[in-house]
Amino acid sequence: MTEDLHIVSSFDRDLEGIQAHIMKMGGLVEEAILDASQALIKRDEELSGKVRERDAAIDALEELINDEAARVIALRSPTAIDLRLILSVIKISGNLERIGDYAKNLAKRNAVLVHMSPVEGSRRALGRMAKEVQLMLKDALDAYIQRDVELAQEILERDNDIDQMYNALFREFLTFMMEDPRHITPCMHLHFIAKNTERMGDHVTAIAEQVIYLVTGEMPEDTRPKTGFLEADDASDD
Repeated sequence: MTEDLHIVSSFDRDLEGIQAHIMKMGGLVEEAILDASQALIKRDEELSGKVRERDAAIDALEELINDEAARVIALRSPTAIDLRLILSVIKISGNLERIGDYAKNLAKRNAVLVHMSPVEGSRRALGRMAKEVQLMLKDALDAYIQRDVELAQEILERDNDIDQMYNALFREFLTFMMEDPRHITPCMHLHFIAKNTERMGDHVTAIAEQVIYLVTGEMPEDTRPKTGFLEADDASDD
């Protein structure tokens, strides 16, 4: 009996350690989103560089979480809710890593844009969009810690707002490019930033879906129409 309690206690500590890594990773990703958007608004090349450098810490945490989760599965043979928790953690860490990649690529694009003439109003609009994604991520992590299905469901609905922001920016960039050919190159970079930010929202939504799965054992039905005009995935690691 004492040995069984010891095993349970060790297992609980393992799970707590993994979840602590998830929260640390989430905090770093939130910071990356905010810093990347501030670098864009302020045309701050130095801050962009810091965002890119710090992405390595996010990647390292994902690797650590995956290693520890695999170890727990191998040694503890978890069943039912515990296994569901570990599988959810693996998927959440993967989504966080992708969001971090998108934030890094925002910073990469900004490092180019600072040397071009600014496109009026676009940077602050993109900053507002990134801020909303960051707030969604904060709430998704809170929903995970609190096992709050209602909050997670709300995040799924808020993703529609991100899609609408993206569509409005896309139309705006097209207008700028048609009015002045000199805007074509910067607007293309800005469009990639907008699309990457929209994709961050999709990954936050995926985290919220994992919260729902963790609590209920079922994935929510995807009834959200995606209304983006143009696909552009720019989360490469180069």
